[in-house]
Amino acid sequence: MKRTLDRRAFLARGAGVAGAAAAGLVAPAARAAESPPAVPPWMQVPGKPMSGYGSPSRFEEPVKRFVLQPYGPIAPGSGPSRTPLHALEGTITPNGLHFERHHNGVPEIDPAQHRLLIHGLVRTPVVFTLQALMRFPRTSRVCFIECAGNSNPNSLSAKPPQLPAGTIHGLLSCTEWSGVPLRLLLEEAGVDPRASWLLAEGADAAAMSHSIPLEKALDDAMVALYQNGERLRPEQGYPVRLLLPGWLGNSNVKWLRRIKLTDAPMQAKDETSKYTDPTPDGKARQFTFLMGVKSVITQPSVGISMQGPGWYEISGLAWSGAGKVSRVEVSADGGASWREAALQEPVFSKSVTRFRLPWQWKGERALLQSRATDEKGRVQPARAEWLKQYMPQQRYHNNSIQTWAVEADGSIANVFV
Repeated sequence: MKRTLDRRAFLARGAGVAGAAAAGLVAPAARAAESPPAVPPWMQVPGKPMSGYGSPSRFEEPVKRFVLQPYGPIAPGSGPSRTPLHALEGTITPNGLHFERHHNGVPEIDPAQHRLLIHGLVRTPVVFTLQALMRFPRTSRVCFIECAGNSNPNSLSAKPPQLPAGTIHGLLSCTEWSGVPLRLLLEEAGVDPRASWLLAEGADAAAMSHSIPLEKALDDAMVALYQNGERLRPEQGYPVRLLLPGWLGNSNVKWLRRIKLTDAPMQAKDETSKYTDPTPDGKARQFTFLMGVKSVITQPSVGISMQGPGWYEISGLAWSGAGKVSRVEVSADGGASWREAALQEPVFSKSVTRFRLPWQWKGERALLQSRATDEKGRVQPARAEWLKQYMPQQRYHNNSIQTWAVEADGSIANVFV
C-alpha cells in the first residue's frame, strides 16, 4: 500500500511546529518579518513584452545538460549529453533538457522531403510522407527513455566519481510522446507470416539501425511525432522517431526513415560492435532490450551541502521497463535498515515516478540509498550483486543501488558500498 505524505506531519516530526524556529529548523528567510519588504526594482518599471516562444529565466542559465564529446574535434557530433536530474522537480523532463545520444551528429531534415519506407517481408511495400502520417489516428503516453550506458561512470571508474546525480545517471529522461501506433502502419503494408523481426534505420549520417522483435512492434511501439505537445526537436529525431516504451534507448531509433521486416535479427553494427553484455563465463548477452528496475536519490546528492542538522526531504526518481514502480525504500545507514517512501501520483507504466520521504539528519555521517521494486516483483540490486553478473568495466544496464555519503560537515560524496 502506497503511503501519502502529509505536509503537517512532515513539519510536526521535527522539534515541533511552534518551536521550529527556535530549534533552527526554519530558514531565516521563512521567519516573520518585522516590517514589509521594500518595493524591489522590478516592480517599478514595466516588464518585458511577450515573445513568440518562451525561454527560461536568465537566473536559471546554469541548469543545462552535461555535454560529453569523447572523440573531441575528430567527431564533435558523436557522444551524449545528460539531463541534470538533480536540478529538476516532478517527473517530466523539459524538451530542452532531454538527454541526447548521437553517433554522427544531428541531421537537418526537411520534413517535406522526408519519407518513411516499410518493406521486406510485407504484402505491399509502403512509403509514407509526413502529411500521410499526420492523417493516421494518434495516441499519447508518458514514458521514459534510458540509454543502456546510463550510470556507467559508476561501473567504468575504479573510484567513485564525484559528479552530480545528473552527470552520472542523466542518460534518462521522461516526457509525453504523441504519434501513430506502429502496428497501424504495419497493417497498411501487410505483415508476411514469415516475419518475426524488423530493422529500424535512421536518417542520420551514421544510418544508425537496430533489430526489433516484431512482437514489440505490434504491442506498444509508436512512431512519435510530438514531444510534450510540440513537434519533435531535431536532437530528438525530428521529424519522426521510433518509440519503444521500456526498452533501451538505442532501439528507439531517431530520424526514422526505414523499417524492413525480416525473419531474423540483422546483426547491424550498432547491435554487435556495442550494446552487448560480457559475462564472467566468456560469453556475452545480446539484445538486452528491457531496462531494469532502478531508482536514484536526487535530493540530497553530490553538489548539495546540508544546511545544518534538522528535517529534510529525501527525493528521487524510480522507473522500470517492465511496468509500474510499486515500491521505493530509502536507507540512511547503507542498507542496514529501510523505510518506505511515498510515491507521487500518478504512477504510470514504463514511466518515471517521483518518491519522497521526510528525514531527520542529526549531523552525523549517513549513507543514503534508495531501492525500487516494480509490479513484476523485480527488485533493484545492490552494487555487489549487479557486478558479479558481468566482466569488469561493464558499461551497460547498470541499475544497481546508488549510495550518497552525507558527512558530518554537511558535504556529500558518491561512495561504493
